[in-house]
Amino acid sequence: MSIDRYGVMGYPVSHSRSPVIHRLFALQTSQDMQYELLQVTPEKLEIAVRQFQRTGGKGLNVTVPHKSEITRLVDHLSERASTAGAVNTLTFKEDEILGDNTDGFGLMRDLVANLGLTLEGSNILVLGAGGATRGIIGPLLDMQPASVRIANRTLGKAQALADHFSRSGPVTACRFNVVPVSDQYDLIINATSAGLHGESPPYPSAAVSESTVCYDLSYGLNATPFSAWAIEHGAAQAVMGWGMLVEQAAESFRIWRGIRPNTAEVLKHMKITA
Repeated sequence: MSIDRYGVMGYPVSHSRSPVIHRLFALQTSQDMQYELLQVTPEKLEIAVRQFQRTGGKGLNVTVPHKSEITRLVDHLSERASTAGAVNTLTFKEDEILGDNTDGFGLMRDLVANLGLTLEGSNILVLGAGGATRGIIGPLLDMQPASVRIANRTLGKAQALADHFSRSGPVTACRFNVVPVSDQYDLIINATSAGLHGESPPYPSAAVSESTVCYDLSYGLNATPFSAWAIEHGAAQAVMGWGMLVEQAAESFRIWRGIRPNTAEVLKHMKITA
């Protein structure tokens, strides 16, 4: 009897922690499955997905740079994938491909269940206007914050996102260098890769107060540039995205296997062995 096959597809993908996470989930829940790394260049994406499906694969996670492009291969998009305009979870059922997006859900789980934050009535600043931001704005607005502001190096992309989500809640846009600070921000989320490659990050210092929680979607064993910056500027707390990583994986696992794993022990393991 063959083992159910899953994997993560991206380029590059060698750094991914997903195989470790899903192996721990499988052990914890007694699931007979394997999960592999699949490095696939953009021009080979469709061929690779179809081959994985044809050879009996059950599901795939999709990561950078394929999350938007993969939507055109999907037969049915979930509401949250449609809202995000991106897919990170594929499920193969008979001859159809189902697409979902668990990123926003994973972030909300980490913010609310793990960190105990109250997002209702809060003021939120999101740095960056790329695909990662698009995936989290809808779930953030579902939590009924007082405001969500998207800041970006260029105003056009941020404004386009704000316009897209404006029917769902109070969302506005601005440039990094003109972030309004008349209201204190309860939560600042970094959805950029700024600072990771040595350049000077454009984080708005005046937006941070002693009551601000700063959350970086990036993660590492050592502090990310954003986390270090947040502590340096007196934030109440600086958190890296380990929790989002594990929680979005748990939601993918639930979609595939019909059981939700316990994330607390896996998250502890990841932080220790990253």
